[in-house]
Amino acid sequence: MGYSVAAGATGRLLFGYDSFGNVCGKKNSPVEGAPLSGQDMTQKKHVFFMNSCNLEVKDVRLSSTVLCVSSCPEEQLDTLEEVQLFANTNGSFLCVYNLNSFNYTQIPNADLLCPRLPVPPSKSFPLFNRCIPQTPECYSLFASVLINDVDSFHRILSGIMSGRDTVLGLCILAFALSLAMMFTFRFITTLLVHIFIALIVLGLLFVCSVLWWLYYDYTNDLSIELDTERENMKCLLGFAIVSTVITAVLLILIYVLRKRIKLTVELLQVTNKAIRSSPFLLFQPLWTFAILIFFWVLWVAVLLSLGTAGAAQVVEGGQVEYKPLSGIRYMWWYHLIGLIWTSEFILACQQMAVAGTVVTCYFNRNKSDPPDRPILSSLSVLFCYHQGTVVKGSFLITVVRIPRAVLMYVYNTLKEKQDGALSRCMSQCCCCCFWCLDKCLRHLNQNAYTTTAINGTDFCTSAKDALKLLSKNSSHFTSVNCFGDFIIFLGKVLVVCFTVFGGLMAFNYHRVLQVWAVPLLLVAFFAYLVAHSFLSVFETVLDALFLCFAVDLETNDGSSEKPYFMDQEFLNFVKRINKLNTRAQRNKNSLTSEEGTELRPL
Repeated sequence: MGYSVAAGATGRLLFGYDSFGNVCGKKNSPVEGAPLSGQDMTQKKHVFFMNSCNLEVKDVRLSSTVLCVSSCPEEQLDTLEEVQLFANTNGSFLCVYNLNSFNYTQIPNADLLCPRLPVPPSKSFPLFNRCIPQTPECYSLFASVLINDVDSFHRILSGIMSGRDTVLGLCILAFALSLAMMFTFRFITTLLVHIFIALIVLGLLFVCSVLWWLYYDYTNDLSIELDTERENMKCLLGFAIVSTVITAVLLILIYVLRKRIKLTVELLQVTNKAIRSSPFLLFQPLWTFAILIFFWVLWVAVLLSLGTAGAAQVVEGGQVEYKPLSGIRYMWWYHLIGLIWTSEFILACQQMAVAGTVVTCYFNRNKSDPPDRPILSSLSVLFCYHQGTVVKGSFLITVVRIPRAVLMYVYNTLKEKQDGALSRCMSQCCCCCFWCLDKCLRHLNQNAYTTTAINGTDFCTSAKDALKLLSKNSSHFTSVNCFGDFIIFLGKVLVVCFTVFGGLMAFNYHRVLQVWAVPLLLVAFFAYLVAHSFLSVFETVLDALFLCFAVDLETNDGSSEKPYFMDQEFLNFVKRINKLNTRAQRNKNSLTSEEGTELRPL
């Protein structure tokens, strides 16, 4: 990270640069051997191509000279006199820097140092602040050369930077939606759950239909055959297929589990009572969100530095080129692993802190006298004793996610070929297996964190003890607990749905010159992380309560010598579930015996 920041120049990517090594919009340092470098471009913020209508790429270099100018010419300039008048009027010099505007029409070789006539009208575009020609023929040639001859990594980076304001707005939207969902779960009722599920269904169907409509619009309205358009279209097709599959699965699960809504509401109300004993738990996601924002900004800054890491080289005519450092540039895979592991580590710290708080409050004999500052106590224990547990748990998630990402890349590569159907099928099966393993590990990690908070043991020992406890008591609450987690997961899906829909509407306005599918994917991932950091408070409290209950059953029997730690409301809820399970088992046994009676004569 340090080397990429030192060797990279994010300013070149943010603001654009000319052919002489000057970054537009800032004061520059001179490059040895380039006399026109090191100029003060504070007032010259736009990138102008002297031959924008006939761009060519020769040996990975643009044939046109690039300059930093104060403003783009918004009207066509047909003669050098008009170019001179534009320079004197607007202070925007369209010829090479060492040529005075007075000499535009005086020296004989001025046409070689000035833009090729006529100069088309142009307009500044947020993508690197470039002057984009507005005439149809020039625009088509300019865009096709400038976009198609840039590699995919720079196209992705340009898409992120050109839509940075939109990305920031969508992150704020995800934050607001997550807050709203958290307070909705705080005051949950049966009516709210029904409204909430209806919104989920409508949101999923709406996002799917919008994605398919945009894909249809791309396939039938490709005005310019650019690589960015084709990449956006492929990503849209992938988004549409994935969202359709997810929507179908979630709708089936909602229909199957619809009869568990009443018990789930009671379960969430018991969870809210546990949160009321330590209300500052609801503020834990705020510091998690702040740390995630800081880390993500740092991560994107380093990614931009990786993309611009290069050494300045002087070529003919005193022009400057930047030769990319391929070794450091392809470290973005390692950078991606750092993103996943560190993000999971931050979220795991929150889960560990919340689980420790719940454990402290649950195993308190005197319910009328809650422990003092349980959150601070849990945080101090986490940072003093259990950092290794959290690092190991988040690393397991990363180890599972990285092969899944590699397999998805292999699958997308094989999909473009005619053969390899067996390989594609095997890749998909492996991806599904890794996805299932990811979900199981997440659940195992959460239970391991809670067991660590109870016993103070290391990660592996805690995971083993949690599995033993849950296997003994799985028959009591598995279905209710799973549906409670499912409702909380639907809350995260709702936040992602509305954020992605806002992103689709915002990014689609500038679809031609940027790869907006990757920024949208980043926004969706970040929205899920934010929603997860807020709503996982309820999920963590719920899982921790059940694990504490399992420990309570193991160590106590409800007698006066060994009373339960659980309060009366939670005990009543447990008894109701036991009655329902007993009744269901009795019905099942009676049905089995009746069937046996009928079959015995045969």
